Amino acid sequence: MIKFIIITVVVVLLTIGIVKLIDKYIPAKFKRIVTLALWALIFFLGYITFMSVYKPIKFNQVKEKRYAKVIENLVDIRDSQLAYKEVNGKFTGNYSELVNFIENGKFAIIERRDSSVIDEELTKAYGGVETRKEITIIDTLDFVSVKDSLFKNSNRYKTMMNVPFGKEGTKFTLKAGTYSDEEDPEEKDMLPVFEAMVLKKDILHDQEPEYILQENQVVSVDEINGDAIKVGSMEEVKVNGNWPKLYDPKAKK
Repeated sequence: MIKFIIITVVVVLLTIGIVKLIDKYIPAKFKRIVTLALWALIFFLGYITFMSVYKPIKFNQVKEKRYAKVIENLVDIRDSQLAYKEVNGKFTGNYSELVNFIENGKFAIIERRDSSVIDEELTKAYGGVETRKEITIIDTLDFVSVKDSLFKNSNRYKTMMNVPFGKEGTKFTLKAGTYSDEEDPEEKDMLPVFEAMVLKKDILHDQEPEYILQENQVVSVDEINGDAIKVGSMEEVKVNGNWPKLYDPKAKK
């Protein structure tokens, strides 16, 4: 915006100055030619002024559209990973394994109910006086398809690893492993973690480098900070993404 104001002021001052020079110094027979040249200059400067405002606006429109599609894929990857962990107890860093799980995996439908049974150790300790303890019984009622639960009739899980608007073959980087926030991992259980990410420059590869550089340096609560869009983390236990609610497809529903 500051750039736009400066350019506008310069155009106005330059136009006024040229008009005064024409009236004062240019002979009448040359004024027509000079006037036409002046109009051409004014249109040219006006075009530059317009583009200095239009280009950033256009870039933001392109950016927001692409980021929204990228985040939709990242949300699908996250949901798939959470389902994989629910069944397997860990995340996977392999897309083929994840897709195969979606196509063939099943969730167990369970029912929990409280009950009580004889506590044999306490009964023995109390000289045969019957002592009972509370337990939770888990019954498996049925199994449902992971694909039907997450994607219903859609096959978008087969392409969720591809970066929308990226160059052909560009995929989200997928990692999985374990993490502990203790200095000595042996003193605490290692928790499963995963991360899926893509660099902003890979999403905006056909845009002007100047704007991509500015986008990588953005710091705002309403924008995606940093040079990448990602979900999950290999450095802490989290499964949310680094985007604001503005971009979250589930928050819009």
